[in-house]
Amino acid sequence: MSQGPVISVKPLGFPWETVDPFLFCAYHDDKYPAGNGALAPAASLAGRDIGQDFSRKDGWSMYHGDTVPGFPAHPHRGFETVTVVRKGLIDHSDSLGAAARFGQGDAQWLTAGAGVVHSEMFPLLDKEQPNPLELFQIWLNLPARSKMVPAHFTMFWGQDIPRLVARDDAGRPLGARDHGPSGRWLPAAVPWGKCRSTNDE
Repeated sequence: MSQGPVISVKPLGFPWETVDPFLFCAYHDDKYPAGNGALAPAASLAGRDIGQDFSRKDGWSMYHGDTVPGFPAHPHRGFETVTVVRKGLIDHSDSLGAAARFGQGDAQWLTAGAGVVHSEMFPLLDKEQPNPLELFQIWLNLPARSKMVPAHFTMFWGQDIPRLVARDDAGRPLGARDHGPSGRWLPAAVPWGKCRSTNDE
């Protein structure tokens, strides 16, 4: 019998192993340099397979971008994507006519359904300082009856997303020590009743 809800612990990689209904889960943690004023890195792109760069050379990738890092226009159909950006920015545009620059705690929900073409580019706005990007993206399978629903785009802005803080009986925030090399604190798994929104503080 398990001692808790955590079944296993694995290092974050690209992509994560998944089980249905999760088709694909990716974690991007790019240490982009300062921008060059054209939303691109002010650094040499030599040695990168431009248009297919997943190298993590110098701690970052261009992915499918040739000037600006990211994922230029590409199609999706029959599933949904949920993107949560912890650091940095994404420029989104799609065939529905939706466009948004989001990040720093914002989340996006895109139902591809019957089909949508979208792009996700990572603009490097700061010309003086690094432009870090950290995001999670999950692809969720739609059930057969919903595969052809109309495509839909929704933004959830960071300031409107409820936050939960797990606390012990004395009111102190709970955490579980990460066993990886970073030594970061991760949220503890606790019963719902032990959590409360940061909006209550």
